[in-house]
Amino acid sequence: MKKALLLLLAVACGACTSTQTETEATQAVPMDQLAERYVKALLQLGQYDSDIVDAYYGPEEWKPTEPAADSLPAAKFLSEFKAIQEQLQAQDTTGLSADEQRRLAMFQKQVLAAITKVEMMQGKKYSFDEEAKLLYDAEPPHYQLAHLDSILANIDRQLPGKGSISERWEAYRAQFEIPKARLDTVFKAAIAEARKRTKAHYKLPEQENFTLEFVTDKAWSGYNYYQGKGYSLIQINTDFPIYIERAIDLASHEGYPGHHVFNVLLEQNLVDKKGWKEYSIYPLFSPQSLIAEGSANYGIEVAFPAEERLKFEKEVLFPLAGLNAAEADRYYGILASIGQIDFAGNEAARRYLNGEISREEAADMLVKYNLYPKDRALQRTRFMDKYRSYVINYNLGRELVRQYIERNGGTDSNPQKRWELFEELLSNPYTASMLK
Repeated sequence: MKKALLLLLAVACGACTSTQTETEATQAVPMDQLAERYVKALLQLGQYDSDIVDAYYGPEEWKPTEPAADSLPAAKFLSEFKAIQEQLQAQDTTGLSADEQRRLAMFQKQVLAAITKVEMMQGKKYSFDEEAKLLYDAEPPHYQLAHLDSILANIDRQLPGKGSISERWEAYRAQFEIPKARLDTVFKAAIAEARKRTKAHYKLPEQENFTLEFVTDKAWSGYNYYQGKGYSLIQINTDFPIYIERAIDLASHEGYPGHHVFNVLLEQNLVDKKGWKEYSIYPLFSPQSLIAEGSANYGIEVAFPAEERLKFEKEVLFPLAGLNAAEADRYYGILASIGQIDFAGNEAARRYLNGEISREEAADMLVKYNLYPKDRALQRTRFMDKYRSYVINYNLGRELVRQYIERNGGTDSNPQKRWELFEELLSNPYTASMLK
């Protein structure tokens, strides 16, 4: 039975038969055919790790019809992905438009990430930096702890009370927690405003929409499950207190102009209009994620520039949450300082995943530098276990997107240009190295 399933898998993945090998040796395979093989192989691979396929909105008949084999047939997957890789490298670029050349470059990097992921599932170990480069086409910067300590000292001076910085921060921010009974009201108001601001600049499908759910026992704070045809399921994790700033953060990051809009525009512009079927699947462990997470985080600022955001929160969200806005300016000033030390989490993840420090020591770094309470810090190490170097996509991705947009004229003084550049970024093939 197991051998039969492996044979079916090889056929479904388009694994190289002798006939196929002979054909491919003499004639390059068109990218559209390679895209179909790539998508089918990823869908099969997703049977062995449910996190691999973050979203799929391609042909229903491409989905696996047979159950997964008892164990990962890594050699079959590697053979198929490497065959696709070779064919992409053999493509004749003569006469390709700039758009098609960028498609090819991105496709090659996505396939390299797929090969890397199979190797990791097979047990191959990469360092944090090697993994980030292979999966996300990015080179994470290194930060000295002395630099982080200097930022921490500034935060220390801003916080009232006595005790450790993390303890004082938790005590101070408790007054900004959204009561659970008001979460739905506050989040829907934040999402509605983010949607209104985004639709003032972008033409989205009339039927685009989402469902909002509150969940528990997750390794993340929020998640967008894009379903295709302009529809998303957005889930918010309520394991820990949710503070007022998270309403706008998550409304923009998961919804508008973040993940929901990113997926809508990719489906609309690349899959439906251009027929680039490799974009009908979103492989989580791939260069696409750095753009997805980075743009979702930077999109918060695109939709809500600092002064506009604070004004909206004080006038609308604070009252809906039943919170006093008197301390809002000071609170957001401290949040801005804490944001400067965000990369400390990457340093903790690098050291932990490279085996240089223990889980407890990684959690202690998060408590010290990211001001997490200990239980939240330990939850974050669960995220590191599960998603590994993926952590770079949020902050490094945000900074790469920011630099690209601002370098091309999308500055605070030209918000319309920023919206235009942001839409172009979300609607076309981009990877980290293309942003430099």
